[in-house]
Amino acid sequence: MSAIIIGAGITGPVTAMALQKAGIDAEIHEAYGRTADGVGAYLTLAPNGLAALRVLDVDHRDLGGFDTPALELRGSDGRLLAHLGMGRDDDAGTVSQTVRRSDLYVRLRDEAVRRGIPIHYGRQLVDAAAAGAGGVVASFADGTTAEGDLLIGADGLHSRTRAILDPACPPPRYTGLLNTGGYASGISVDGPVGVFTMIFGRRAFFAYVNRGPGDVWWFANVPRARAATDAELAAWTPERWRAELVRLFADDAGPALRILAATPEIIAPWNTLDLPSVPVWHRGPIGLVGDAAHGISPTSGQGASLAIEDGVLLARFLRDHGDPTRAFAAFEAARRTRVERLIAQAKRTSNQKIPNPLTRVLRDRVILPLVSRAAARSTNDWVTDYRIDWDAPADRLPA
Repeated sequence: MSAIIIGAGITGPVTAMALQKAGIDAEIHEAYGRTADGVGAYLTLAPNGLAALRVLDVDHRDLGGFDTPALELRGSDGRLLAHLGMGRDDDAGTVSQTVRRSDLYVRLRDEAVRRGIPIHYGRQLVDAAAAGAGGVVASFADGTTAEGDLLIGADGLHSRTRAILDPACPPPRYTGLLNTGGYASGISVDGPVGVFTMIFGRRAFFAYVNRGPGDVWWFANVPRARAATDAELAAWTPERWRAELVRLFADDAGPALRILAATPEIIAPWNTLDLPSVPVWHRGPIGLVGDAAHGISPTSGQGASLAIEDGVLLARFLRDHGDPTRAFAAFEAARRTRVERLIAQAKRTSNQKIPNPLTRVLRDRVILPLVSRAAARSTNDWVTDYRIDWDAPADRLPA
């Protein structure tokens, strides 16, 4: 078989490398150039995502990140509410990794190229349709076309592939938060290296992690009743946005104001979105993976890991079933429950970041302490303990 993959972010290169391991040729088509290099925020790769990368012989130590094994949740007064592990040490000795998104893109992309997988840039998908004699033909805005036995849409939250499969698919949902972040330098903060401190502030949510001496990474979630329009986002000049963040965190305990002052460039705000349930994941030889099929809020810390799982699992199903239509159907059956459960869980977490006097006491005094105690007692975690056995029979894949 040969596969056309749309999108060269995280999911596309991982899926292509997994297909190669399964004996299937793949070419990646990316709408944009390499303009994302060195730009943007960071993300966390959980142990389940790192384990899926190991199936492809990609070592987490080559991704440019650092260990982030735990987090602390605190109230606006600085009081400790909960201490939670971000995945346990596993048999390979890995814990969650935090990495710049652009670094992860570059490393996965370059590794795919090193393995001989072609990546074509400036290929914006316009249409895709099943070919008369089997397979699929993709058409791009630059007038070029590509043919293969199947097409995989790894083109993200605003997927063109998803729109082609189902023009009536509901659009991404706004989760009630604006997102922002940055990298502070020349500043010292309390706490061990790699442990996130997350503060439920009076007006907004602030989180930071000590990367090393004088190096602090942070993000903030700012409640907003409705999604900001492009014009409204553009109106937040760097000066105005910095002043707004200073106002939001002025009355909270913790180092937020010092961290903001030590950040040369604050990332412009963006709407936080998810996709609660995508009705159509596949049709014939065309299917979706990653955020195109199940966009999840960054609150989950699982977006990239789920996408990596997807790429490896879909390749396994294609290897074991042969026929793309059957493989896509089996993939959806194996994945939908897990990912939609996680999306719902992430939305509940996002809701807790929106200040509400009626629910704050319940969250701080009851819910978070219970979660912390339960996590300390548990010997397994259905999210981060998920593992893929590449060599297991097709009917013994994890759910």
